Amino acid sequence: MKRALLATAAIAGLSIAAFAAPVGLAADTPNATPQHVDDFQLTDQTRLAQHLHYFGYSPAIVVMTRSNGTAVSKEASAALEKLNAAYKDKGVVVWALDSNLADSRDSVAAEAAKQGLTVPILIDEQQLVGEQLGVQREGEVFVINPKTWTVAYRGPMDAHAGAAVDALLAGAAPAVTRVSDTVGKPVAFPEKAHAAEFADISYSKTVAPILQEKCVSCHVNGGIGPFAMNSYAVIKGFSPMIRETIRTRRMPPYFADPHIGVFKNDQGLTADQTKTLVHWIEAGAPRGDGPDPLLANASKTAPEWPPELGKPDVIVDLPTFKVPASGLVEYQNQVVDNPFKENTWLKAIAMKPGDRRVLHHVVSNHIPDPNQPPAAIPGGSVGSYTPGAQPQVMADGSGAPVPAGGKLHFQMHYTTMGKETVDKTQVGFYTLKTTPEYIKRSTVISTFALYIPAGEARHQEVAYLTFPADAYLYTLYPHSHYRGYHVELKEVLPDGKEQMLLSLPKYDFNWQRDYDPVTPIHVKAGTKLVATWVYDNSVHNPANPDPKRNVTWGEQTPDEMMYFRVNYRWADETTTHVRNDLQAKLFASQMMGSLDSNLDGFIEKNELKGPLAYLQAKFDAADVTHRGKLTAEELAKILPSRRMARQKGDTPDV
Repeated sequence: MKRALLATAAIAGLSIAAFAAPVGLAADTPNATPQHVDDFQLTDQTRLAQHLHYFGYSPAIVVMTRSNGTAVSKEASAALEKLNAAYKDKGVVVWALDSNLADSRDSVAAEAAKQGLTVPILIDEQQLVGEQLGVQREGEVFVINPKTWTVAYRGPMDAHAGAAVDALLAGAAPAVTRVSDTVGKPVAFPEKAHAAEFADISYSKTVAPILQEKCVSCHVNGGIGPFAMNSYAVIKGFSPMIRETIRTRRMPPYFADPHIGVFKNDQGLTADQTKTLVHWIEAGAPRGDGPDPLLANASKTAPEWPPELGKPDVIVDLPTFKVPASGLVEYQNQVVDNPFKENTWLKAIAMKPGDRRVLHHVVSNHIPDPNQPPAAIPGGSVGSYTPGAQPQVMADGSGAPVPAGGKLHFQMHYTTMGKETVDKTQVGFYTLKTTPEYIKRSTVISTFALYIPAGEARHQEVAYLTFPADAYLYTLYPHSHYRGYHVELKEVLPDGKEQMLLSLPKYDFNWQRDYDPVTPIHVKAGTKLVATWVYDNSVHNPANPDPKRNVTWGEQTPDEMMYFRVNYRWADETTTHVRNDLQAKLFASQMMGSLDSNLDGFIEKNELKGPLAYLQAKFDAADVTHRGKLTAEELAKILPSRRMARQKGDTPDV
């Protein structure tokens, strides 16, 4: 053991005298070490979510507190990097934790880059994790035992910390479990001063109204939520689960990073609402005085159609389909008569699944009548559905065009659930009474060469589209399957400047939704819209269908997709000035953007991967300039036909 202590001290590269202190930390202090480390999810300085219980397989999790701009944190962070380098191949997870309210994520990221830090730094903006751990000051180390979710060691970053990790790796208890801190700047937790007042938080005036605003629309009789929030007794009974789902960011099911973009359909809790609910539950969820506002929900049931829209102007019944108990179900291509006999503009579309347990998605489009002349308005999508989807509402002044006549096509994707069921989905159309000024368009950013290696936990794929003219973005919609972990969309302007438009630190397959900017985003001509997906194909992803498989593009959920839809309008297009030429130019950029993962405007041989890896054999012949890169024109000469490319991974717009 003595040898291990000395070795760990050498790894840390610190003076033990600078950090060591007498053993013993009083259990009755305000910053006492918790008996149990509760689950949480925080976003790190790279905008990636880190979920504590995901790493339950690890032999040890090391969390060290830090702050910006101090010598102690700088030295301790360097030691943490060395500890991470020494133990990462043994499965140990190493994090820094920043609970300092003065430290923004951007400032933390800048300091980490300056110091060359690679360890994830979890940004504890609401201080709920620091409060629960009993954090007192920077430089504290918590070595967590995932087998029991207890703190095996708490103290400074010294030899004792490394010894605690060694002990857990050996399946033993650390010899030293607590060392009191005497070094490092205290971290202020303002809410702790008011902890005695948490029991005075009013259920009637404060808690119930938050639940009514952010939760009850789903948690109502017959709603998508697993229980109805219709009384204090229900909330009290479910309060431990409510606290846990809030701390892990699973509920409410709205996952956009609050620091990036402002969206109309934001259902997330504010920071104050989050702290209020957690603190009230931690105080015992007291009933207090006043009426119970949730009792009014006892007789309410989930509305048939979105209450903000009402009953649709036109309802289309899709054909009934019997979903078997097991197995893969081929896509069902259902075609129905177009209910619109005249050219029509839609202001909203809502889909009502017959059985949401089995309906994975719906993709649609208008099919023109080949015996009729081309329509005066463009055709396109007539709505889509994915789990957790909300109605699609067109931006003010715009509409979705549906030409008269022809057919409506609905691609239905079903997944089995262990017993046979029947689905009969309905589509509700809300029409505009007058012709809008603008045309809502859609396109998809994706990659034909998707390839996710077996077992890889954080595999990244990048694709983009280049906009040939100014446009305004109305809707951002990311989609992948069970391996999707993280997704972002940014714009790269012609001068190289970048702006993040949407980030989901943790993507959730079960809750896929549109993100509609409050103000349409102006995209300038020549701008690239770049989508980045991170996939978890590891055995630790509980939803992974097969971690031993190299995954490529596929329509079924055991396969995977790299897909990002955007709804937009051309700045120079109106319903009386249609710009199909711009649409054609945009689509022409899809292939280059789907393969050019380093965004340099060329295709290198290693960018032809996955389903398109066979094209590497044709690369040298196409590279007539012998520079090791293909232009768009050179690439086009070796590409398969558009029809074949679609079979290899392209997907219709939705």
